[in-house]
Amino acid sequence: MIAALYEGNQAVRVAECIPVAPSSDEVQISVAYAGICGTDLHLYHGRMDHRITLPHIMGHEMSGVVRAIGSGVTHVAEGDRVTVMPLIPCGECPTCLAGHRHICQRLKFIGIETPGAFQTYWTVPANTVLKIPDSLSLKLGALLEPLAVACHDVRLGGVRSGEQAVVLGGGPIGTLIALVAKERGANVLVSEINPYRLRLLEELGIETVNPLEEDVEEAVGKRTSGAGCDVVFEVTSSSAGAKLMTRLPRARGRIVVVGIFGEPQPVDLHRFFWRELTLLGARVYEREDFEQAIALGAAGTLRLDRLISEVYPLEQAEQGIRHMESGAGVMKILLNCANEREAR
Repeated sequence: MIAALYEGNQAVRVAECIPVAPSSDEVQISVAYAGICGTDLHLYHGRMDHRITLPHIMGHEMSGVVRAIGSGVTHVAEGDRVTVMPLIPCGECPTCLAGHRHICQRLKFIGIETPGAFQTYWTVPANTVLKIPDSLSLKLGALLEPLAVACHDVRLGGVRSGEQAVVLGGGPIGTLIALVAKERGANVLVSEINPYRLRLLEELGIETVNPLEEDVEEAVGKRTSGAGCDVVFEVTSSSAGAKLMTRLPRARGRIVVVGIFGEPQPVDLHRFFWRELTLLGARVYEREDFEQAIALGAAGTLRLDRLISEVYPLEQAEQGIRHMESGAGVMKILLNCANEREAR
């Protein structure tokens, strides 16, 4: 087998490796496709070196076929088509005991603290493996993890049919949030500056506004007769987004912070007081979100195929990463980790 090994200093080497045999409670997966995401770019740029051991195998958005199972595994079998929910909670901390295992105080993220999916054969804990239906292609199956993020965000945001939702940021996660919110019956407006992504969003039937050309607050006011939107999703991780998010909601509206901010940001707390706003943080997903993502992906109504900009062979992992970080004409890059027969 081969794997793409991050060696530090923005260097990735593809090398032959020995497959890891599954223990009694593990599953070995023949990886079909793996997606490159923002976390992988952070790893590539060395921003998470303190959490990994070099050389490191990145990747956590994936699909594949079960190749071997441990003696204690019963919920999947060899040949099953699967994806992975890449979280390893401790099960013992106060957060886990309160039922919030996805934000465990000692959470390990597969693909960061442990080896990820950019390899031919990937061995993972059995309880992270979920089956996907035959009606969903393995290529689209690699989008289930980011789709689960969007399902979690929309669920926490309490989006209802007929509401006005605004998404700040039209990258892969912002676009998926928009699609899931629209599927729930909401009216959705996405703020984005990238021309490629603006065009793609419009092709997907999502209304857009370019803040370089139009005032977003005015655009929301026009659509809501001056009341403001029901819910805002901040997905830009930018100071501009943190400033704008409080200007858009109606009285008692909701703000869901999805983007990861590396530094504290000034936030208009008077606006929270004045309009009795609600601020929510949203991190990764829970199992019900993954199950909803699988159901939505299998239904075929979200046109997920339009989000895949390019597929590179695993041997060209570094080229795929560099293409993804360019951002200009790209939404989602996949790596083909298997031969065509296995990846269909």
